[in-house]
Amino acid sequence: MKLLRVIATVDPATGGPVAGLRAVTPALTSLGHETEFLTVDSATDPFLESWVGRVHALGPVHNRYARSPRLKPWLEKNLGRYDAVVIHGLWQDFGRVVHTTCRQRGGPPYFVFPHGMLDPGLRKTYPFRHFKKWLYWQLIERRVLRDARAVLFTCEEERRLARLSFPRYQCNEEVITYGTDVPDTGGVAFAPAWQARCPSATGRRFWLFLGRVHSKKGVDLLLQAYADVRKATPETTLPGFPDLVIAGPCLDAGYLTTLKKIADDERITPFVHWAGMLTGDAKWGALQSAEAFILPSHQENFGIAVVEALACGKPVLISNCVNIWRELVADGAALVEPDNHDGVKRLFQRWLELPEAARATMAAAAVQSFKKRFEITHAAETFAAQLAGLLNQPKPANH
Repeated sequence: MKLLRVIATVDPATGGPVAGLRAVTPALTSLGHETEFLTVDSATDPFLESWVGRVHALGPVHNRYARSPRLKPWLEKNLGRYDAVVIHGLWQDFGRVVHTTCRQRGGPPYFVFPHGMLDPGLRKTYPFRHFKKWLYWQLIERRVLRDARAVLFTCEEERRLARLSFPRYQCNEEVITYGTDVPDTGGVAFAPAWQARCPSATGRRFWLFLGRVHSKKGVDLLLQAYADVRKATPETTLPGFPDLVIAGPCLDAGYLTTLKKIADDERITPFVHWAGMLTGDAKWGALQSAEAFILPSHQENFGIAVVEALACGKPVLISNCVNIWRELVADGAALVEPDNHDGVKRLFQRWLELPEAARATMAAAAVQSFKKRFEITHAAETFAAQLAGLLNQPKPANH
């Protein structure tokens, strides 16, 4: 198959969907499938130099909706070269343009990855944005989903929640296998890179948050709950109390300032390490050196970093808003609580109360969960087979 992936950007700083594409594309290539990318990045963006496939960058654009006048002419000229188009994300103009152009030309079939953007929980967090999305849904987006060959969900929970978001929801749903890759060398090689990146954490126990530093990730809750649990710890045991590492890009300088002020006000600044965005050996070194991974997100469709932690044998401490939480609890690889202050405190407390033997059992279960559900070669093979089967189905009737 020859696939065209349409996504606003392949900038690694934007988070999980891009990380997922970086992982699966080489695996699909090894199976004989070719992938190209259509974005509104600038052709001079430095991250394109190390990308995993050919990128047709039609930007830059200076709007929030990835709207480019170059998109439709490019599609009209090039769509015939592809067996399928895969749209990544909602609420941006390229979905409308792909939908319109594919219908006008009679193909190729297109698919949509919502990447959690139909989660009804988002309307509580961002009510004004939800109103704008409701209007866009009525006018455009529901038709984009309705006419897709299939809408692709990364887990059953995402599919279930999508049905609750908007009226007149109608589409051909498919849950696909999703995963990520693992480092291909031994763990010994990664520790120096991590220590060089964050020397203040060297030799210390720590919990690791790894991901975009964004309000939806619950980082403020994380800091406040960590402070409360630390303050409640007897002074005699504080010398062995784990630190907290927060690793990931923050595109909002004001939010980062707010978070650091929380750490100052709670008097935990000496125990919180701000590692910034981690990639390559430094990222894997952080994951392998951590005591456990923690993510109290308010909404998380899949969580590539969660799966990467599992691959490194790290138990994950997550909220019940991370959509794969049921699978991970069933596998014995996760502790799960609600995405509120008390819930995050309980995550810390439950981990601290676990005997060493129980932590070791969870670590082994984490590796097995990864191998069973998320290993990239298996994920790529299954995804390719699912997509091929869907391509052979008749196109959905228009409504």
